[in-house]
Amino acid sequence: MTEIGIERDGGDEFADPGRIRIMDIVEKLLGCLDEDIERMKEVLSQIDEMRGLVVKRDEVSLCRLLEDTQVRHNDYKEHESMRKSLRKQLSIALGFESELITLSQLEDILPQEQSSQVAEKRVELRILTDKVKKEYLSTTLLLAECARFNRELLNSIFDTARPGIVTYNSSGSSSRQDDTAFVNLQL
Repeated sequence: MTEIGIERDGGDEFADPGRIRIMDIVEKLLGCLDEDIERMKEVLSQIDEMRGLVVKRDEVSLCRLLEDTQVRHNDYKEHESMRKSLRKQLSIALGFESELITLSQLEDILPQEQSSQVAEKRVELRILTDKVKKEYLSTTLLLAECARFNRELLNSIFDTARPGIVTYNSSGSSSRQDDTAFVNLQL
């Protein structure tokens, strides 16, 4: 890959209109990456808020948060489509035949100033992505543990963990152990 040079004639004009187009697309992509960064920070905040609401057992607020998250996710699909379109435009403008350009590839071919901006955003996105993965896993484990605890609690109250336990006395008669749970199921 060769670096995209920015040459100026007379001070303020770009020498090549193709370079103007590429740099305009790069600027739009940088703005798009800024939105991605803000979205990731928002997701981290929502995950943290969701965990707090689960622990507090605030179902109303949790439902509201989940609905809001779904609406924002649907809105974000349009943003993702725009980012993909910008990557495709850059790929075509830079001569990439069959693939969308990556941020690493873009770093290698842009002038130093834009390359460093792309590198900063790539690193920040990587860090935020790793944090989101970690928080998602932690939240998943919390929810699984809450479900397990609730299941164990219900099993201990209603003795559903051992349905149909039959014991035999010394005379060979069988009897069901209905009185071992907190709730006596025997009529």
